[in-house]
Amino acid sequence: MVKIAGKTILEHTVETLGASPEIDELIVMITPGWSEQVATLLGDRYPKVMRILEGGSTRNETTRKVLEALGTEESKVVLHDAVRPLLDARIITDCVRALDNYGAVDVVIPSADTIVTVDEDEIITAIPNRAWLRRGQTPQAFRLSVLRDAYAKAMDDPYFSATDDCGVVLKYRPDVQIKCITGAEHNIKVTHPVDLFIADKLFQLASHTAPRRTSAQLAEALEGKTIVVLGGSYGIGAEMAQIAQNAGANVVAHGRSTTGLHVENADAIEAALAAVEKEHGTIDAVVLTAGVLRVGPLRETTTEQITETIGVNYLAAVHVARAAHDYLARSHGHLLFFTSSSYTRGRQNYALYSSSKAAVVNLTQALSEEWASEGIKVNVVNPERTETRMRLNAFGQEPAGTLLSAEEVAVASLETITSDVTGLVVDIRRDQSAATEGDAIASVLEETERELEQPRS
Repeated sequence: MVKIAGKTILEHTVETLGASPEIDELIVMITPGWSEQVATLLGDRYPKVMRILEGGSTRNETTRKVLEALGTEESKVVLHDAVRPLLDARIITDCVRALDNYGAVDVVIPSADTIVTVDEDEIITAIPNRAWLRRGQTPQAFRLSVLRDAYAKAMDDPYFSATDDCGVVLKYRPDVQIKCITGAEHNIKVTHPVDLFIADKLFQLASHTAPRRTSAQLAEALEGKTIVVLGGSYGIGAEMAQIAQNAGANVVAHGRSTTGLHVENADAIEAALAAVEKEHGTIDAVVLTAGVLRVGPLRETTTEQITETIGVNYLAAVHVARAAHDYLARSHGHLLFFTSSSYTRGRQNYALYSSSKAAVVNLTQALSEEWASEGIKVNVVNPERTETRMRLNAFGQEPAGTLLSAEEVAVASLETITSDVTGLVVDIRRDQSAATEGDAIASVLEETERELEQPRS
């Protein structure tokens, strides 16, 4: 029930499991005495939550209560620790599909540490070969009949003891092969106070790939939509405007060098959006791509440059959000911002840029929760190094093939605003086909290293 990244740990876990197409029904097993509070917390926001039941005093006792509640119909059962809120959709899918060929499935990761066994005097008695050791996580998945039979046999054993459900199957149904699938280092169990801090940081870093569509599907989703692009003079914004227009969308693009609109000007933004709705009757998406990148020591930055950088990179997002809210609430539309991998950690000579991009990510996450009940989607795009005029001015010409094209980022951004996702940092990389939620954190860290290798002006 502790909050991390704006939600309780339980909400994060239920949301991830509920979003998986592999899961049909969710049962929440909760500490006795807390079921009413959990029912109030979850409400009717998670339609796959069918039951909230009180668990037992041990993991095994709770599992027995689950088995009693599930009835006799054969099914696949996935058991997950509620305190592992950083579960990947990929892991859920792998678990469920592995049950097509196996009676039980465990999620494990290789051990990076050497494991030793000791006696009662803390003297090492053995050092097992690390190559064969794995660290267990959850979920664990079972064919219902296998798990039920294993527990039935365990109840006849007066010395029954097991720390997890795969252990019960291993001991009492040794004829059943338990398939191991690879988990994730960030699928941590929040157990100790330091875990709360780590989990919060992992949520901050976590990003997702854009929902993929074919060209035809994207064009169909865009047709007839009204999209406002702020910062649409050139680069990513201009590409988004052109692609959306070609697909039949009503696009209004504003930029300093084309229409004279300055995104730092709150009154100008409000007037621009009012004009769009007056002409087209609705606004389905508002996109802010404008940005300022100045590289250099803060002490050498002028007051005017500080004002402009913060105004364009952060305050503009605040002004746009305030101005766009009512329009997007009426259309159940989409607000899209842009950040950079530098949001994850402040960097030398990037003080204003990094901190303002971090602020935009926090703004996105906060507004996505604040506006969820009104049907407004709010996301932020985090592109890998992209070939834009802003980057060219900051770093000069860079080797061919090392940068994303503005068109690639534009397509992924349009895929995002035609989806139902919200509250995400949408990661866009050159090798997008290989990107998964599971490696998004590693992607951010790798991108940070690549940025630091670039020459500085």
